[in-house]
Amino acid sequence: MNTVLEEIAAALERGDRVELRGFGAFSVRHRPPREGRNPRTGEQVSVKEKHVPFFKTGKELRERVDGKG
Repeated sequence: MNTVLEEIAAALERGDRVELRGFGAFSVRHRPPREGRNPRTGEQVSVKEKHVPFFKTGKELRERVDGKG
């Protein structure tokens, strides 16, 4: 299992998309820079652009969790 997770992480690091049929797909999404707020002080802060991992469930998994599969 660790090897599979390492391979998924390496693929995402390269910017690739990883699909596990019936389970879902991992990809990387770009978040543009924006202005945010410090929740403690309320002051405005700049949030840098970043890339974040994203997981979209497959149809088969969604249906199984919903009790339809």
